[in-house]
Amino acid sequence: MIGTYAADHDDFETAATALLASRAGIRVFATGGIGGVHRGAGETFDESADLGILASCPITVISGGVKSILDIGATLERLETLSVTVLVFGSERFPAFWLTDSGYTVEQSVGTAEEVAEVMRAADALALPGGILVANPLPEAAQLEPGLHDRLLAEALAEAQSASVHGKAITPFLLDYIHQHTQRTSVAVNLDIVRGNCRLGADIARAWSALRAQA
Repeated sequence: MIGTYAADHDDFETAATALLASRAGIRVFATGGIGGVHRGAGETFDESADLGILASCPITVISGGVKSILDIGATLERLETLSVTVLVFGSERFPAFWLTDSGYTVEQSVGTAEEVAEVMRAADALALPGGILVANPLPEAAQLEPGLHDRLLAEALAEAQSASVHGKAITPFLLDYIHQHTQRTSVAVNLDIVRGNCRLGADIARAWSALRAQA
């Protein structure tokens, strides 16, 4: 089956939804931002199940990168260890969900949906067991203002530590703090991210279908 499946990560676990989509034969999956390695994981060993699913399911996931509340550098290192192919659409700078640029650069940049489809075909030819992550940065004009983001994230992390919030509770706590203190502007940015990823996901699915039709 050729198709796309879309989910907002605030409402669904990306790992579970990607797994179900893959089992249904769906090759392209669009979401908001994926989970990853949590801050302080050197002590807690806390990382999202999203990474394991990406390493084991042959699915192409389009996301706004890794959520900025996580340890993005460690997440990219972990994805490399798991042999997950990471592409950035239209840039070499890896995005951080609400932010266009996380400060990290990746080696593989793609400019068209057809290029992504070719990477998918190469992965199939090599019988790679895992998936492909396509990070789709927001336009700079659409991102959450970086200074505001950084200040609120620092405040949210301090609040979480003060309230002894940890484990599975930390991500919704941090997201809710930022949503509240931006008067939910961050929610509007979330929707822009999901819409953009769905558009790109649809383009990639069409390109993949056309490529398979030529075989």
